[in-house]
Amino acid sequence: MSAPESSATSGTQLGPDGKPLKTLADFPDAQDGANVEAVIRTDKGDIVVRFFPDVAPVTVASFIHLARSGFFNGLRFHRVVPGFVIQGGDPKSKDPNAADVGTGGPGYYVPAEFNNKPHLEGTLSMARSSDPNSGGSQFFICLAPQPSLNNQYTVFGETVSGMDVVKNIAQGDVIREVVIRPKSG
Repeated sequence: MSAPESSATSGTQLGPDGKPLKTLADFPDAQDGANVEAVIRTDKGDIVVRFFPDVAPVTVASFIHLARSGFFNGLRFHRVVPGFVIQGGDPKSKDPNAADVGTGGPGYYVPAEFNNKPHLEGTLSMARSSDPNSGGSQFFICLAPQPSLNNQYTVFGETVSGMDVVKNIAQGDVIREVVIRPKSG
């Protein structure tokens, strides 16, 4: 795939389908990833994740921005593959009759920020289509080490508590809310 296109009039980078490719400057309210953590609240318990803004600053800032805006509240884990991953963050998952769940996003993309962090049990990573710059709001958490995903997907955090909850998530389970709070401990 070639480099992202640039809009001749605005200088804005474009991702797949002509949607904007965001930069860190697009998220001035969410650049505190080193000092906060996210609590993904479900009916099965809480999953606490910490971020890696040093290696994935745009992805972290976008996730924090979306969480603070309430974007994830009420979405479902639409993909659960035992021994592999749980995936959520698609706004289309709110509609139980949607045939295209797994294709939705926030209306923009974040750039690929592939890094040397491995996909281990509990790793938080950005889902994408075949285009490396097609991540948006869909994220996944690894249920076991997934070395085949290394340097192919943007690792942007890790589960620090609630891995038992992660392992009990079933397809269709609801993300009640994602709360951003100061890091504990």
